[in-house]
This record gives sequence, structure tokens and C-alpha cells, in this order.
Amino acid sequence: MQYNRLLMIDVTVLPMIDVMPKPGTPLVKVMNDRLAVMAEELQKSLQKEFSHENTCEDLVIYMSYNSKYAVRWKIVNDVPSSIQNNVAKCCGNLGYIQWKELDLYSYKVKR
Repeated sequence: MQYNRLLMIDVTVLPMIDVMPKPGTPLVKVMNDRLAVMAEELQKSLQKEFSHENTCEDLVIYMSYNSKYAVRWKIVNDVPSSIQNNVAKCCGNLGYIQWKELDLYSYKVKR
């Protein structure tokens, strides 16, 4: 017997924590905790947004702060342009900016 399984996108949003923060930034722990909460909320929101989408299996997004503490995001796996556009719209509505380049050696994933 074969089951018709409804496919949906598995959304993962990972907060990227700066391992070499600027000296004199006492709020690093607070900011990192805040980033982790925002990543979790974005993941839940996008999971709901794409609950009936089946154009790809996975969507992986990294989130971080830029040098001016704006929240930035980047999709790090291959997804269709329709998914990219929806993510850009959702993140833009939240005030997040798109992450142009990615240097993974200066970050770690907060779990």
C-alpha cells in the first residue's frame, strides 16, 4: 500500500553569533539572546507561510547583526525564486535586511 504524503518545506532559521564582538559591548549576551528569539519567531512564521508549499524540501536561513546592529538574513541553500521572493517580503516587512556576503569563519550557530 502506498501513502500519498503531503510534502511541505522544512524551514530552519539559525542565528549566527559573532565570536569576536567589538570591545566594550556589554549587551552582547542580550543581543545574542534577542537574535535567537527573532530567529525562532521567523522560523515559525515561515513554516506557517509555506505549510502548503511543496516546491522544495528545505529552506535554511542564517540571521545575524550587521556592524550597525541591524538584523540581516540570508538563504543558504538552493530554493526556487518564488520562495526567495516570499522570504524577502516577510523579512522586509519585519525590517530585516538582506545579507549580501557571508563569512562563516567569524560566526557560530547559537542553539
